[in-house]
Formats: sequence, structure tokens, C-alpha cells
Amino acid sequence: MMFYLIYFAIILIIPLYAQSKVRSAYSKYSQVYSTSGMTGAEVARKILDENGLYNVAVEETPGHLSDHYDPRVKTVRLSTDNYYGHSVAGTAVAAHEVGHAIQDAKDYNFMRVRHSLVPVANFGSNMSWVFVLIGVFAQMSGLLLLGIILMAAGVIFQLVTLPVEFDASKRAMQQIEALGIVSTDEYGQARKVLNAAALTYVAAAAVAVFELLRLVLIYTGMQRSDD
Repeated sequence: MMFYLIYFAIILIIPLYAQSKVRSAYSKYSQVYSTSGMTGAEVARKILDENGLYNVAVEETPGHLSDHYDPRVKTVRLSTDNYYGHSVAGTAVAAHEVGHAIQDAKDYNFMRVRHSLVPVANFGSNMSWVFVLIGVFAQMSGLLLLGIILMAAGVIFQLVTLPVEFDASKRAMQQIEALGIVSTDEYGQARKVLNAAALTYVAAAAVAVFELLRLVLIYTGMQRSDD
């Protein structure tokens, strides 16, 4: 009983809390004008060039908070608001995405592992519930176990994502401080934005782990029933 209370708290409350923190921090600091006067695109370009990553492009991408780094084509993509904006939040997000580009250039171990897990995790996430649902409703523990194994690939991906995101934020903060892109006050504000964003990855990983544990409990219950 206690497990399920914790389970529902994690899958319902923690993700909502994480999302609210991100929205709150980003909304607040997207209204704070960076004293450097640099746009997110300029911040990204400066950090890339200072690290010798002249081959990495910086592009605008549609959507809200759709910012990402694409290692396949060596491109940092920033949402319109962050690409053209001059806010502290935009500076933090741009620097974070460049952090991923630096990881890629330095062949960061966890990033390499995460990239290799993408096809396995995608397949596992798409197919796991098919086997889980059939296994549960048909009381076929073998199919349920297969679904659990496939889901585990997605869980591993979520867990490996954590050090990748934390490290990218760490690199971002180091760069904007070392290059004088932000003031002392803005440094703390940028950190709040990135810490809030990191919380969403922690929440996603926690939900994935507890969902996997719940299915393992169902599986062990089915096994006991078969004995």
C-alpha cells in the first residue's frame, strides 16, 4: 500500500512540480534583460568560437523551449525567443545547449552512451506497453517480463540522461562566468533557470523507475500465483 501511495505521488505530483518550477523560473528570468546585451544566438556563437567549435552552427527553431543540440549535424538550435532575445533565461538556455556541443566535441562518455541507447530506448518505449498490456490482461507472465525488459531500456536511457544534462549545465555556467557574459547577479539567476530545468529530468527518471518497479511487483505477483 505504501509503495502505491509513493508511486502515485511521484507520477502525479513531482512532474507537475518540476514543470511549474521550469515555467516559473523561465518566465521570471526571460523578463530580465542581460547586461551584456547579447542575444541567445550571440551567446551560443561566442562560447562555441571560444572553444574552437567553429564547425558547429547556430540556428533558430520554431516552438517554445524547443532548444536542443543536434549531434548528427553539429547544430545548436534555439527557439525564436531565445535566439533573438536578450534575457538572462535565454542566455542560460543557449549556454546549456552549447554545453552539449562541447560534450560532443570532447567525446563525453555519458553522452556517447546515451546516443548509442537512442534506438534501443525508442524501440523499447514504443513496444514495451504492447507486451505489458497483453501480459497483464492475458495473465501471461512471459510477455509481461519481455515488456519489462524493453521498458528497462528506456529507464536506463532516462538515468544516463541525468549526468549528461547536469554536466551540460555545469559547463554552461563555467563558460558564461569565464567569458564575462553575465554579471554576478545574473550568474545566480541563470543557475536558477538551469536548476529548474534539471529538475524535469530528475522527475522523468523517477517516474520511469517507479513505473518499472510497479510492473516488476505485478510480475512477481503473477509468478507467485503460478506456483
